[in-house]
Amino acid sequence: MSDRFHDNAPEIVRAVVVDPDIDVHVRGGGDNPPPRRYEESRLEEAVGLAMALDLEIAGTMSVRVRKLNPATLFGEGKVLEIKALCEEAEASLCVVNGSLTPIQQRNLEKKLEVKVVDRTGLILEIFGRRARTGEGKLQVELARLEYERSRLVRTWTHLERQRATGTTGGPGETQIELDRRMIADKIKQLKSELEEVRRTRGLHRSQRKKVPYPIVALVGYTNAGKSTLFNNLTKSEVFAKDLLFATLDTTLRSLKLPNGRSAILSDTVGFISDLPHELVAAFRATLEEVEQADLILHVRDVSNPETEAQKKDVEQVMAHILPDLDRSRMVEVWNKIDLLDDETKDILYARAITDRANNKPLMVSAITGEGVVALLNQVALLVDAEGEELDITLEPHQGDVIAFLYQHGRVLGRHEDEEGRVHLRVKLSDQAYGRYEKMIGA
Repeated sequence: MSDRFHDNAPEIVRAVVVDPDIDVHVRGGGDNPPPRRYEESRLEEAVGLAMALDLEIAGTMSVRVRKLNPATLFGEGKVLEIKALCEEAEASLCVVNGSLTPIQQRNLEKKLEVKVVDRTGLILEIFGRRARTGEGKLQVELARLEYERSRLVRTWTHLERQRATGTTGGPGETQIELDRRMIADKIKQLKSELEEVRRTRGLHRSQRKKVPYPIVALVGYTNAGKSTLFNNLTKSEVFAKDLLFATLDTTLRSLKLPNGRSAILSDTVGFISDLPHELVAAFRATLEEVEQADLILHVRDVSNPETEAQKKDVEQVMAHILPDLDRSRMVEVWNKIDLLDDETKDILYARAITDRANNKPLMVSAITGEGVVALLNQVALLVDAEGEELDITLEPHQGDVIAFLYQHGRVLGRHEDEEGRVHLRVKLSDQAYGRYEKMIGA
């Protein structure tokens, strides 16, 4: 990724965070505009994003925008107010919690006399720092190039120079044309590599389907506590921190269920409001893991006052990326109940019991472990809901087959006859039944 935030420099970058509070009619909300977030919540999230890059927040401001200025987004008076804040805070960076056109970004930098980065650039920078796997790095690089392609004029100063071509030394391509072509070629290459990653993922999923382990995927808004819950359930040590986008790459671990069965638990990248469209497209391959899951746990931070808005953000992105996803396989997990007072917790428990639309949400605290046992029991019950009930008779010497059925199926009844044969009533998934047939040579 770029060094625009001086990654290798020892000094701390001081920044101000500006949140443009754009009127609904300016956004083009129509007759049914999306619900407005509280200004404090939007600003707080923007500060969280900036802090995820280790920036020192020297000042914040929420700016009402009643009319979009195509040159600077904000009106002239507001630009002067922002400049005054930057000077007072001695900031060298201004973070704008919204999308800026290349012209707006360039003009704001000239007027404010500081570096300016918008929400998309900020999120891309975070993703660039946090990606660890080869696939994650490819996805982030593709998103960054898509974003930078329209910002070449702002990025480099040498772009208008011309290079002579051919033997006559006549006018050739301008440097900006060459750089755009180079970026276009690189984008094409990255898309090809990601397509290969998608193909490989498909092969891996095919292999996993041959193993009778159900797949359980965690999804949710960033910082909802997915990775902490993942660690609690699997006894792993995946990086988890009270930080936006603490983890990005999909992680898979074995999950032991109370009924003795095993499952595969998948932790995915967190969602966020106004997710840059470049990243929505780039992370499509990663989120295909969710589409293949037998059960999806939507982890929500119910201690956050914007939890309902965050839920809608997650659902909107998933609807865009996975329009054919079977919502009946999704269960809400209301996390961070340890941060609630007793009265609020009692109210939520009452709501969860009657909330059939979300398959009766489960309340947990990934930190304290409260509700985790009940969650595991419910997961075991739900992944066993699929499959066919069979009556199976086995000889006494087929102990390995009996053990397999107990581990990978749900034994509903058992008795032994006088000759020692074991009669089982068992529910098996299609994958488990296929393995069972191979074991007995059917």
